[in-house]
Parts: sequence; structure tokens; C-alpha cells
Amino acid sequence: LFQGDLFQAVLSDDITWTVQDNKMLQLIMSKSNRTAKNCWRSLLIGQYEADAGTWDEMEKKLALQRFQTENPGMDFSDADISGNYHNGGPSMPS
Repeated sequence: LFQGDLFQAVLSDDITWTVQDNKMLQLIMSKSNRTAKNCWRSLLIGQYEADAGTWDEMEKKLALQRFQTENPGMDFSDADISGNYHNGGPSMPS
């Protein structure tokens, strides 16, 4: 189906595949390390890497998701983030 090494490990017990319209195979895999600091640049090492703009938006989205998880009483649905959001964003004091 594809050749190459996955960017990082996935949970082998949490993989789902379906065939759509008898012509497309859809694979759903769960990353074993699901932290905001673990944003994959591509599925396979060195293949089809996200461009710089897409990568930047992916990191923003993951940082906002992390903030929402850590602060369930706050609404981040219309939030925008700038500044230190790379690699999961800043570490907040607990």
C-alpha cells in the first residue's frame, strides 16, 4: 500500500481501515505519543512533508487544543494564537 517508515510509532491495536467506493482505502491510525509537542511533519519519513505554512497552522491548532484540554472551563473556539506556539506552546505553571 505504501512504502517507507512511519514518522513515529502508532498504536497497532488502534488501526482502522475501510474501502470506499470499491477504489479507495482509508487508514486511520492513532499516534502512540499524542502530545501537542509531537506534531508529525508527514506520515512517512521524508515523503509528502507539509509545507511551511501548513506546518505552522498545524502547530497553532495543536497548541490551542492543548490549552483547551488543560483549561476545560474556557472557550478557545474563536481564539487565535501567535508568538510561542511551536512544539506545543509554552509550558504553563500549574
